[in-house]
Amino acid sequence: MTGSTAHEARTAAAKAVLKRQSIETPSWAYGNSGTRFKVFAQAGVPRTPREKLDDAAQVHAFTGAAPTVALHIPWDRVEGGPEGYAKLASYAEERGVKLGAVNSNVFQDDDYKLGSVTNPDPAVRRKAVGHLLECVDIMDATGSRDLKLWFSDGTNYPGQDDLRDRQDRLAEALRTVYDRLGDDQRMVLEYKLFEPAFYATDVPDWGTSYAHCLKLGEKAQVCVDTGHHAPGTNIEFIVAFLLREGRLGAFDFNSRFYADDDLMVGSADPFQLFRILYEVRRGGGLEADSGIAFMLDQCHNIEAKIPAIIRSVMNVQEATAKALLVDTEALAAAQRKGDVLAANGVLMDAYNTDVRPLLEEVREELGLDPDPMGAYRRSGWQERIVKDRVGGVQAGWGA
Repeated sequence: MTGSTAHEARTAAAKAVLKRQSIETPSWAYGNSGTRFKVFAQAGVPRTPREKLDDAAQVHAFTGAAPTVALHIPWDRVEGGPEGYAKLASYAEERGVKLGAVNSNVFQDDDYKLGSVTNPDPAVRRKAVGHLLECVDIMDATGSRDLKLWFSDGTNYPGQDDLRDRQDRLAEALRTVYDRLGDDQRMVLEYKLFEPAFYATDVPDWGTSYAHCLKLGEKAQVCVDTGHHAPGTNIEFIVAFLLREGRLGAFDFNSRFYADDDLMVGSADPFQLFRILYEVRRGGGLEADSGIAFMLDQCHNIEAKIPAIIRSVMNVQEATAKALLVDTEALAAAQRKGDVLAANGVLMDAYNTDVRPLLEEVREELGLDPDPMGAYRRSGWQERIVKDRVGGVQAGWGA
């Protein structure tokens, strides 16, 4: 096979993957958000879960790659119990999207000051587990596959609580929730190095999450949030390891300069995003049956909500396209020879490829506008929601 023929084959294979790529958007990213000090309001922000779905449908309509929306309870709580959530799922499908992961919230209640599922008070632990079980009930009603768990639990001072006891409490809570999951449901356990716990966080790293998931069973998977690591951490190694072990369940894509900045994915270090997605490709994570949930988890404080999410989806698409264009045969040959520069050059050639024309072709072949950002601006949706969404309480942190 000639070089040009091989390149054409890689391009065709890449287009096939890109056409079925799915990136889940988070309902909370459409609402108001901010810093530790201030939540900033924007005109046109949704007031209800249904209006969030309306906006998410716009992202999918212009990118063709965002068919599901993650919920956050209680921020997306609706009236009517299971029937109310079933109706919300039907509303989503009428708008051309589906409901995805259900995210729990055991960090915004006064009772959780000293922790939720690891709190030394049994009554608080029961309350937290009750909420997690409620989220599984919601999954039953919406048809969602994944329960996403993130715990702010931890301690601020040495001696504040027993570190081993807290792990025992965590394991007990996870087991209770795991045993409640249906046959087609999973839990994905997120980790975070620090914040708001500054001395010891109960799930601080991928190893802790992995160890708990391993004991629970196959329906427990690790969620990698790309912003939740110490500076200099080789995230692609973590991804490669978890894929090898069959325990990578989900991504929370975002970018960071310093800590958990929750910036648009690919905005701070696009080369890192490419490296991560190459390892995803290498480990089979881009296959249709991989089961990995590619989700955004971002906090759009100063930028317009919908265009920021569209841009993030496009950034993931571009990094994926570059990862798919890596000449794996040439890379493997250079690695076998121990040719360090040639191997690195293969990766750099793919990374330096301008894949925007390729993605424009993909969109056109899908019947989409090749320029999602421009198409959204021209659609008039932003002007419409600013005009129509007047009054009521805007959605945001805690609403």
